[in-house]
Amino acid sequence: MEQFHQRQLLATDMVSLDDVVCTCGARHRGATECGTRTHLVFPYRGLYVRHVGKTESVAEANQVLFFNGGEEYQVSHPVDGGDSSLSLHVAEDVLAELARPSEMKSEGPLAFQKQRRRIDPRTQALVAMLRHGLREGVADALEGEMLALTLVRRALGERTSHASRGSWGLQKLADRAKLALSSDLARRWTLAEVAKEVGVSPVYLTQVFRQVEGMPLYRYQMNLRLARALDLLPRYEDLTLLALDLGFSSHSHFTFAFRKAYGMSPAEFRRSVHLTK
Repeated sequence: MEQFHQRQLLATDMVSLDDVVCTCGARHRGATECGTRTHLVFPYRGLYVRHVGKTESVAEANQVLFFNGGEEYQVSHPVDGGDSSLSLHVAEDVLAELARPSEMKSEGPLAFQKQRRRIDPRTQALVAMLRHGLREGVADALEGEMLALTLVRRALGERTSHASRGSWGLQKLADRAKLALSSDLARRWTLAEVAKEVGVSPVYLTQVFRQVEGMPLYRYQMNLRLARALDLLPRYEDLTLLALDLGFSSHSHFTFAFRKAYGMSPAEFRRSVHLTK
């Protein structure tokens, strides 16, 4: 049975933010749920799959998911460990102003056409900064609102997010690769091992994954590891241990990758959101 723990981080007339943790998820599809309002969900730990009609979306830290008000869905958890997400709702008139018309359904209530988009590392960092800042009480309501609006812009931006491409079958193949990578973030996978898990040749997997997600498989894995680091930084005093636990070869390797993705070192990020004790 699934257990939800929800903590409200911000609630104003324009923006509401909730930190949602799900544990004990079943591998099969759960009961049918229905959102009451259109909102954005940013997974930052673990993985789940959302089923809407005949479509499926793998929810993990490289993605933003769009939940439409009145739209039924189910959730399954093919990877153990539960998941955590930042749920962001903005007032309908504000969302209508921020979203490009091409992103939204042309008829009926305000709703997204796509189920998800891939976000870039800077957007992942903004999710973490917003969540940590509000949890630690160092960001006030005004700052929280401004950061939340920036997060929506980045999640919907043509240069900062990416809609999956390719047929349904190709997207399913790419999703199987994501499940493999997410099952053990610290594992140093080889391309042949991932391809074997997916059931295709390494060359074909490389081609399909880039077509669907717009980036190489190895970079996708790196972004998953770094996103997990953003979540775990408050719990680790020893950054070398954190680096090794996430599959990096050394502290310097971790710091280089972190700085390249987010524009600052892990230590600088901790200071920026007052995580240093």
